[in-house]
Amino acid sequence: MILVLRALGVGDLATAVPALRGLRAAFGGETLSLAAPAWLTPLILTIGGIDRIVPARELEPLDAAPAMPRIAVNLHGSGPESHRRLQALRPGALWAFASGPAGHHDGPGWHDDEHEVRRWCRLVRYYGVACDETDLDLAVPDATVAAGATLVHPGAKSPARRWPPDRFAAVARRLSAAGHRVLITGSPAERDLCVRVAELAGLPHEAVARTSLTELAALVAGARLVICGDTGIAHLATAYRTPSVVLFGPVAPQRWGPPAGRPYHRPIWHGTRSERGDLPGPVHPALLAVTEDEVLTAVDEVQHAATAK
Repeated sequence: MILVLRALGVGDLATAVPALRGLRAAFGGETLSLAAPAWLTPLILTIGGIDRIVPARELEPLDAAPAMPRIAVNLHGSGPESHRRLQALRPGALWAFASGPAGHHDGPGWHDDEHEVRRWCRLVRYYGVACDETDLDLAVPDATVAAGATLVHPGAKSPARRWPPDRFAAVARRLSAAGHRVLITGSPAERDLCVRVAELAGLPHEAVARTSLTELAALVAGARLVICGDTGIAHLATAYRTPSVVLFGPVAPQRWGPPAGRPYHRPIWHGTRSERGDLPGPVHPALLAVTEDEVLTAVDEVQHAATAK
């Protein structure tokens, strides 16, 4: 059995898809298990090739994982804590970035500024597994949702990555006036924020979408456009090749942005390459520098690019 650890969120899972598919192709005759949060199951199923989902939470003991996998693959982090969670299972081999504190010296070095997709492809390539960094598409889940909507997603896990709600509302209001069917999306914990944006935009409460993860993925797959910060829904837009405008701060798009060469995905970034980290405090200055007019101009550009693709 091959056991892979990636116990994080939606965007983290989406950026690991090429590495996971590389492992699937390399070990076609073996069980491929993924240790990830159980709530991500609907999205994991859209990847294909995962034989078993092992419920796991970030950096907690892997109590549900079988002991002694033939290979344990750390697609979770640089270590040492994630390495130790896998080492506790006594795998035949650990594939992971080199970590002195974890006593794991066989592995490539960690590069802080590396794009997340490239990072995990580089890791599995180090151990001889072929990997295609462009293999990011996901299957569309079976769900009945509205098609052709413009999705405005104001939330993000970190406050530093949340563009002000009044600016999202201003963009939503102007797009609605231009004929877009605007829906405001967010997690259940972000419902109050979504309602506030809808109210500021002059949209009815019905414009606040209530979705499961399956429904959100299907909604993105059939959407006209996605406007959001640096958060999971941006990676769903990439996976379904849905035109998107993604507002970055504090982390640069060189680390988490959409693939180069797709003009229908447009990152907006006013920081420097060296800035990084998911800050817990107020909105990052790079994000505050983004204007409503700039976002609307980018909307026009990605829509034009989408018609030409």
